[in-house]
Amino acid sequence: MDRRQFIAGAAVGAVAAASVSKAALATLPEPVIQTSADTAPPLMPSTGRPYNPVVTLNGWTAPWRMNNGVKEFHLVAEPVEREIAPGMVARLWGYNGQSPGPTIEVVEGDRVRLFVTNRLPESTSIHWHGQRLPNGMDGVVGLNQRAIPVGKTYVYEFIARRPGTFMYHPHADEMVQMAMGMMGFWVTHPRTRHPLINEVQRDFCFLLNAYDIDPGSLVPKINTMLDFNLWTFNSRAFPGIDSMNVRLGDRVRIRVGNLTMTNHPIHLHGHEFEVTGTDGGPTPPGSRWPEVTTDIAVGQMRQVEFIADEEGDWAFHCHKSHHTMNPMGHDVPTMIGIDHRGLVGRIQQLEPEYMMMGERGMADMKDMPMMLPEQTLAMMAGFGPHGPIGMGGMFTTFKVRRDQKPGDYSDPGWYTQPPGTQAFEWQGELPEPARFSAERLNTGEVPGLRRSALEMQVRKPGSGSHSH
Repeated sequence: MDRRQFIAGAAVGAVAAASVSKAALATLPEPVIQTSADTAPPLMPSTGRPYNPVVTLNGWTAPWRMNNGVKEFHLVAEPVEREIAPGMVARLWGYNGQSPGPTIEVVEGDRVRLFVTNRLPESTSIHWHGQRLPNGMDGVVGLNQRAIPVGKTYVYEFIARRPGTFMYHPHADEMVQMAMGMMGFWVTHPRTRHPLINEVQRDFCFLLNAYDIDPGSLVPKINTMLDFNLWTFNSRAFPGIDSMNVRLGDRVRIRVGNLTMTNHPIHLHGHEFEVTGTDGGPTPPGSRWPEVTTDIAVGQMRQVEFIADEEGDWAFHCHKSHHTMNPMGHDVPTMIGIDHRGLVGRIQQLEPEYMMMGERGMADMKDMPMMLPEQTLAMMAGFGPHGPIGMGGMFTTFKVRRDQKPGDYSDPGWYTQPPGTQAFEWQGELPEPARFSAERLNTGEVPGLRRSALEMQVRKPGSGSHSH
């Protein structure tokens, strides 16, 4: 993590709360800038009330300073470069060198002061999504405050009144600013043991976000409404997303916020979980039931909890199939079942690098040695211990190991299944029921098959008839 000191004694452009004393405004806390896309270890609190910190997937927690009992943070809204995955960097807007910005962690009852410096090319603000706070601190431009002008710094101050999982994002030209990646996570930990909040050994968090970036381009198309081509966890697409690594038997919490333009059914393999919290707070025990998939709508937060009691490498992903793919052509025609024999050779006489794709489905693309344009990703990428994984986008792995040490978040590598616990090829006789042959309409696959016996009979209506 590199640290960058802004100009000493920089003047505060405007103050969002009259209650902030002049002494508090004499100097700004140093903004800490992070440019690495790696998952940072948990930031253990060195000042203020103790708590069990979260781990932000491919992100980090913002440090703070204590000033007369107030926890002070400094966020810098600025253009950033974010590596979506190896081979593709996007020019986004974010906070403190990254998109999303750093996670803010506080404790219930903390008085929090946030300095927000605007280094964007236009005015901005920050809305503290889900917080109970004074109306003038809510961050909606024109309604609660004036916009933060370019080059100015505003101050927000309020008490973290309730524990929970929250977000922060602009409420100023948000169609542009959120499409460019301006968002961040906020966690308020309970001050004391809470009857509805369990103690956990692992606590992960990340935001769902999406971009539309043409191959070879750097900047998202901000006017896209639904047809995105990059679906990401914390602005990272698989295989650029880190795994979540836990110890066998750990109680695990995963907090997910959705700031895309559509819902996401998030699915975990190998375990059942309960939804234990939303952006409204912890859920009562009577409202919880076991799930393996929970749908997270736009603007919602969900926190799920479970015991990691099954060892192995388990998939964790959005269950919308196109959301586990990287950039792809949505207008490509479906070629499944079309016989291309003899056609490819003739096309290659005109275009030597031409390859036929899609006549057997798209799975072949995961291991094709295709040349890609600069600044884009393969549609399906990433390799596991048994070959290409064939996924991208909102996909990662949840790794459970009995020998993972408490507090160790490092990647343990690939799991080796015990003998006799992996699917294998059947080597014996394989009788084929007669109906299988009858269902095949391709005479090239089933010689001698009489197609006329299986074809549908269509009767056209007579002249002048409107019957169907």
